[in-house]
Amino acid sequence: MCLAVPAKIIERSEYLGTVDISGVTREVSLMLLPDAVVGDYVLIHAGFAIQTIDEEEALRTLELFKELEQYETDS
Repeated sequence: MCLAVPAKIIERSEYLGTVDISGVTREVSLMLLPDAVVGDYVLIHAGFAIQTIDEEEALRTLELFKELEQYETDS
């Protein structure tokens, strides 16, 4: 199973960007999304931003990840 994680672009320099994923930052490739800008939410998979998504969808998905994490902790 493959999983893409929503992240917000906080910095961009040509084809590299820094994204925020629930408070954790990392550098990713933006080669597949040349029109993505700072402030956009994107899906990250294997170090690449693969798709832009709207903020509502990104935040909803991140909230679901938190719920899954809580479920794991409670088990």
